[in-house]
Amino acid sequence: MWDRLLELFLRRLVRDGTLTLTLPSGRSFRVGRGAPEYAVRLTDPSLPRRLVLSPEMGLGEGYMDGTLLIEGDDLKGFMAFLIRNARDGLPLWHGATTRLRTWLRIARQWNPAPRARRNVAHHYDLSSKLYDLFLDADRQYSCAYFARPDMSLEEAQLAKKRHIAGKLLLKPGMRVLDIGCGWGGLALTLAREHGARVVGVTLSEEQLKLARERARKAGLEDRVQFHLMDYRQVEGPFDRIVSVGMFEHVGVPHYREYFAKVRDLLTEDGVALIHTIGRSSPPGATSPWIDKYIFPGGYVPALSEVMAAVEKEDLYADDIEVWRLHYAETLRHWHDRFVAREDEARALYDERFCRMWRYYLVAAELTFRLNRQVVFQIQLSKAQEAVPLTRDYLYPADREQRIGHAAE
Repeated sequence: MWDRLLELFLRRLVRDGTLTLTLPSGRSFRVGRGAPEYAVRLTDPSLPRRLVLSPEMGLGEGYMDGTLLIEGDDLKGFMAFLIRNARDGLPLWHGATTRLRTWLRIARQWNPAPRARRNVAHHYDLSSKLYDLFLDADRQYSCAYFARPDMSLEEAQLAKKRHIAGKLLLKPGMRVLDIGCGWGGLALTLAREHGARVVGVTLSEEQLKLARERARKAGLEDRVQFHLMDYRQVEGPFDRIVSVGMFEHVGVPHYREYFAKVRDLLTEDGVALIHTIGRSSPPGATSPWIDKYIFPGGYVPALSEVMAAVEKEDLYADDIEVWRLHYAETLRHWHDRFVAREDEARALYDERFCRMWRYYLVAAELTFRLNRQVVFQIQLSKAQEAVPLTRDYLYPADREQRIGHAAE
């Protein structure tokens, strides 16, 4: 029965291109027409049922278990093929399960401090050596800013940090809170290049250990402090607050709590910059595979969800910038670096982990390229005049050039 249902599902799904599927029973069938063409073989008898009931989970688990085999192992090409076809070809029951997951996300994303710490440990307390394999030297595990398309990953990550610093309007001696400070790269940059006094908080013991060691080696212990602490426990005030890549772990039920804390921690003329992955579509649900294997409790918000909480917590949205495709390029770099050193990852973990990590990086990149995922940078304040009225302060050279041309 499940073999037949999977065939019916794929005949409806695949309209653009051709898929030849070989089932565990040995029977094969073709669906779709034209190029591109892909051939896939299933070796686990339970996989047809799992693919029908939960395509995202079945596909991810089948690939990482090595029971879903793509000819030539062209994972990126095959997933792009599926995403393009899935835009209007998923069966009715898949839409129903997605709506159910959306309705149930309140329970799934209820995120008190102990649960938040467990969720963070699942991903960020992996071996430190793993992240050395694919991140830049500063360990920026968030979207880079490709101000020029020919930038290296290191250049684009430095551009990201400097772009954020510009939006924070830093002055020497300002007290800055970095919520979700990671391995400390941004905090150290703000202290070293702008004279800020930074407090960074993380829930990852591995990140904390390395961040403190980096501050010691840089001679910045007097200006940067790192703590293993939930943001809800922090006491202020702070002139500036920055949070990069952490809001995705807050949980929808806690959005108002989060922004209320940001407001309470800011000085009256303070400025906050929240950098988060977002969706340029209505609210939805997290992929069940991502939720189980990569980011438990994580969720990519729609801008409407974020701003509804901001508005109710008496904060001004001074600026909202949307980055399109910057994260796709970042993930492309991470994937290529990981694959180049995959033997080292296999020595740390095993083949299944490597296939899981490759699948994660490819799926994430294609979600940004093909599936309406972006990055939001939201600049907030308590006072209407806390930041300049235009963005010219971010691009002083460009401003002078434009003014000069206008004068001529």
